[in-house]
Amino acid sequence: MDRILHTYFRSSATYRVRIAMNLKCLDAEHVFVHLNRNGGEQFGDAFTAINPQALVPVLSEEGVKISQSLAIIEYLDEVYPQVPLLPSAPVDRAFVRQLSLNIACDIHPINNLRVLKYLTGSMGVSEEMKSEWIAHWITLGLEAIEAQIQQRGRIGAFCVGDTPTMADCCLVPQVFSAQRFKVDLSGCPTLTAIFNTCQALPAFAAAAPSRQPDSE
Repeated sequence: MDRILHTYFRSSATYRVRIAMNLKCLDAEHVFVHLNRNGGEQFGDAFTAINPQALVPVLSEEGVKISQSLAIIEYLDEVYPQVPLLPSAPVDRAFVRQLSLNIACDIHPINNLRVLKYLTGSMGVSEEMKSEWIAHWITLGLEAIEAQIQQRGRIGAFCVGDTPTMADCCLVPQVFSAQRFKVDLSGCPTLTAIFNTCQALPAFAAAAPSRQPDSE
């Protein structure tokens, strides 16, 4: 297969791409990069030659390598426009990008594995304080998204409309992460409802971390 996805089962960023590819019925050879084993396989020469940033996912197709989950999803949406993940109306498309960037740029990075390891390692932060850090930033971010969707007026079962978009591809992994870290989501009833709707779809269910061959 010419299409290769470098992946890790618990990576939220890769989880987004798995959902997008499932929605578009696109297959790929999965190359597993374990982010904890042997100090992190992403730091080895073999992987940094593919992505000097030492982060997953990376999609390789026809000799082209693309990193960053949103760049990958938008690439897939342009090259394989069937089952579009961005709406046709510019204002809706902008809102989908807004929600996606809220998650991918403002919530996820400061709770990512490398940040959490730095907190408990070099910074000497306790596990309890780390949990407080995670809960603070996830709650702050998701409650803001909840308010944005409510202010705009939610129409349809998903973040924007009646079909999943890139925003839903981003939301589901972030809510999954919140649940994993036992973050209180009582202030996000709309997002919880969208999450549950998405989870009932095979494309989302099949992308779940527990369904991946490299899951522990």
